Amino acid sequence: MKKKPIALKHFFFLPLMAVLMLASCREEEKPVVQDDPPVEENPNIKINQWTQEVMEEVYYWLENLQPAISIESDPKLYFDTLLYKPTDRHSAIYESTQELQDGLGGVATEAGYEFALYTTNTPEQVIAEVIYIKKNSPAMGKDLQRGDVIAGINGQEISRSNYRNLLRDMRNPHTISYFRYDNEEDRFIQKPDLQMEVARVEENPNFMDTVFTVNNDKIGYFVYHFFAPNPNPQNDRESTVYDSYMDEIFGRFKTAGINHLIIDFRYNGGGYVSSAVNLASLIGTGVTSNDVFSKTKYNSFIMSFPAYQNDQRKFINKAENIGPQLFANRVYILTSRRTASASELVINSLRPYMEVIIIGEQTVGKNVGSIVIDDEDNHNYALMPIISQSFNSLDQSDYANGFEPNVKVSEGEERLLPFGNRDEILLRTAIQQITGLSTNARYEKLNRLDVGSSLDYKIRQGKMIDYMDFY
Repeated sequence: MKKKPIALKHFFFLPLMAVLMLASCREEEKPVVQDDPPVEENPNIKINQWTQEVMEEVYYWLENLQPAISIESDPKLYFDTLLYKPTDRHSAIYESTQELQDGLGGVATEAGYEFALYTTNTPEQVIAEVIYIKKNSPAMGKDLQRGDVIAGINGQEISRSNYRNLLRDMRNPHTISYFRYDNEEDRFIQKPDLQMEVARVEENPNFMDTVFTVNNDKIGYFVYHFFAPNPNPQNDRESTVYDSYMDEIFGRFKTAGINHLIIDFRYNGGGYVSSAVNLASLIGTGVTSNDVFSKTKYNSFIMSFPAYQNDQRKFINKAENIGPQLFANRVYILTSRRTASASELVINSLRPYMEVIIIGEQTVGKNVGSIVIDDEDNHNYALMPIISQSFNSLDQSDYANGFEPNVKVSEGEERLLPFGNRDEILLRTAIQQITGLSTNARYEKLNRLDVGSSLDYKIRQGKMIDYMDFY
């Protein structure tokens, strides 16, 4: 049987249908290819790359910068492993730029009191002795005073094993159990527990000033807790509200005709060089804006630029300067084992111009300085690497182990008395050195060991900060 011929129109349609059907089948059979999810870069990489770049430019011990670990490491660990140890004890990295800036300006959310930690005759027990209370803080309105002894926080007795955790608890509202020494009964009396609130506190470093008259001696006494020109020195370089207040204090000293000066640095762990220059300019005999306060040396890279090869800070002309009034061209400075950095800078920078008598304990020993370096556009970390070493006008910088006191005495040897009380151990000793008059009073010596302080946890502790144009 003959096949019927295919109609012409089918001849054209059949191949087209076949192509369409084939294409359709291929589309159905084609496997679906899914794009791989985007790979998120480890955020540590950018932070650590930035850290490495900064350190390779500004780190003071550039030739001793240590090999980098994995670029994906935790930023704090990465930074720490770069440091030249044990020589470098002070470079630091911070996760919060804002917290760093607040801390350097004396701003914090807290109850507003500081304390020293001691062990007693009971080996495991730790007590916290209140050393000072900040003005305009929640603690200021409480029945709490210098010398009170805190034995418990939130119902827990303070001990060697828990005091660090309890210190963290004190950043939030907390309850303290405490005692106060009663002179008439010659014993500690337990006080009712206190509920301590917290608030944002701006601490003025100019804590106290007064004038004592002893026979023919007029003694100015100034308590200064840290170096900062204002509450926000990193972002506001124009305001000098704290420095201006310092000027007013010395203006009063000058008007009062003081002929001796005691500067209390016992709780001063450092701060901004600009405020150190301001204070020294109020004290130094005959210093003017032509006289060298300090000289600064950097690493080999920075020193290759002519602008930094002869970097000097000069004193400031101050109408309130009392140097010419001071007997025997001498100043007395009270210190402790926490006196550091900018405080030591003032001591070292005044020595070429006058006699500095140190009363207290050996200071920390920090003749190197930092700047604040942040990169807020990319992350919230900030660095404070050591970038420089400071020298006085005679090129002296030999206090890396601290300054030895001329008269050694520790406030921990006795129960604390209020600031300005002439029987308080450091102030009493200084007045005796000035007047030559001793006291027949007897003071109980305490057998206790200093194991720490709330000041040890302050961001500003051990800092000497300058402003630099290259960052």
